[in-house]
Amino acid sequence: MLLIRRHAGQSIRIGEDIEIHVSELSATRVTIAITAPRQVCVSRSEVTLTRQQNLAASGAVASDSLTKLAEGLRLGR
Repeated sequence: MLLIRRHAGQSIRIGEDIEIHVSELSATRVTIAITAPRQVCVSRSEVTLTRQQNLAASGAVASDSLTKLAEGLRLGR
């Protein structure tokens, strides 16, 4: 891990295409702006973790359970 100190208004670059700009600083919060190409996925780590957990949980459901659920919904149960 690389640790770089920046002040509000300063930025860092990653490669040629990605820039991280420190917009605002407070005692408990940092606001950053990220400029990156469209094909680069930028997301918060907790969002990525939740997505991975949801995908893992959805794979654990048996397809026959989904079929029974769909049938029950069609019948209004």
